[in-house]
Amino acid sequence: MVKSEEITGTLIWYYYICRREVWLMSRQITPWQENPFIELGRLITKETYERNKKEIKIENVVIDIIKSADQEVLVGEVKKSSRFLKSATMQLAYYLTKLKKYGVDSTGILLFPKEKRRISISLTKEIELELEEAQKDIKEIISREAPPPPVKNKFCLKCGYRDFCWA
Repeated sequence: MVKSEEITGTLIWYYYICRREVWLMSRQITPWQENPFIELGRLITKETYERNKKEIKIENVVIDIIKSADQEVLVGEVKKSSRFLKSATMQLAYYLTKLKKYGVDSTGILLFPKEKRRISISLTKEIELELEEAQKDIKEIISREAPPPPVKNKFCLKCGYRDFCWA
């Protein structure tokens, strides 16, 4: 089980999609790996922005792309689709808060190569407060003995955890 102090960007991502997934991930229960949507996500992450890849690890998070130019640090997160925009935004904002903790002010950019789309993300006080609340809620979820009940949403159909909820 993930310790509450080991909240990752992935848990932040899942928190905004499905709280049950947070609990499953915290127990290292992996989704169905042959799910074509999971495979596609892996391929896009691996094959895009190769010359900009400078993956770094800070504590328990892994940042896809980080680069600096003109005294500015830019953090990039590659996603297959903007369909999960809120999740992606909050995951990237979580990375920005990690860097801020070490005195590195940075800006984020969400990259959607299939859509040829980029969205800039800046850390605001509102986002920081929302992330604090999300982390408290994640800690509560992962401390439970049993997962939250399944709640059907628009993302369930393509989910790699679908069998844990609707089998």
